[in-house]
Amino acid sequence: MKEFELINRFFTGRGITRRDVDLGIGDDCALVTIPEGCQLAVTTDTLVEGVHFFSDISPKALGHRILAVNLSDLAAMGAEPAWISIGLTLPNVDETWLEQFTEGMHDIAEYYNVQLIGGDTTQGPLTITVCAKGIVPKGKALTRSGAKVGDWLYVTGDLGDAALAIEARKQGWELSDEDRSYVQKKFDYPAPQVAAGQVLRGLANSAIDISDGLLADLNHILTHSGVGATIHADKVPVSNALKNLPDEEVRLMLAMAYGDDYQLLFTVPDSNRVAVEKRLAEYGVTPTCIGQINANAGDVSLLYKDKPWPFPATGFEHFS
Repeated sequence: MKEFELINRFFTGRGITRRDVDLGIGDDCALVTIPEGCQLAVTTDTLVEGVHFFSDISPKALGHRILAVNLSDLAAMGAEPAWISIGLTLPNVDETWLEQFTEGMHDIAEYYNVQLIGGDTTQGPLTITVCAKGIVPKGKALTRSGAKVGDWLYVTGDLGDAALAIEARKQGWELSDEDRSYVQKKFDYPAPQVAAGQVLRGLANSAIDISDGLLADLNHILTHSGVGATIHADKVPVSNALKNLPDEEVRLMLAMAYGDDYQLLFTVPDSNRVAVEKRLAEYGVTPTCIGQINANAGDVSLLYKDKPWPFPATGFEHFS
């Protein structure tokens, strides 16, 4: 199967069709109409075999995952996902693999009302790049730079499950069948907090998605906002699977410094706490308050059961 046959079979005409797409797959560029009074939010992520996923990952899970991590970035800005383009590098054409991969991608795209509008295919080591675009009311996007002294720090859900899935496999840790299945699903099929991001517009001061680890991503907010933070490590929410690990320090390391969670970390002024918790609950999200913003620019004070706690890691960073 050659390139254009591949595109026509697995990408053209599949998935949803949005009214705001004037010209999709098949030309040199796609054309879309941005609603009046809105801004375009654009994000790009690349997943590389052996770096971001194991070689034996289910192709359907990989198709879901590559889109989910991009939608998570849009969620952090409070944007509504709309369109995606994909760059796919393949070592060879495996029709069964492609069918499953595109099924996973089209399924999540349909769930979030996102249309595939273009991209590129080429031959080489397995690498997938997605550019996702969304729309947000002008001037209403959440950013990393809005945190204020006195804001409360929240996360939308449990942290550390994807880390446990990875490390259990790499280190040979023994997990129950139930726990292993649970954390592997959390890694393979992350759930971007798209609805939560849109709820937070106008209520939160800043937000970021947790992809590189809680502490690393928090540092981005602190740097851009010129503030510091106090974090209560014992309040960071974790699943029962993580709680079943016997070593508490390992549990906290996975939850705070590993990443791949794709929950949202956000700051809320005291006056909006009740509104945020109530609105998120309407979408099935139970946020957890884990700390507070302070005036010590760039500094993170870690507490465990209200006592100072030194922590040896900060999060994932390429080329480190």
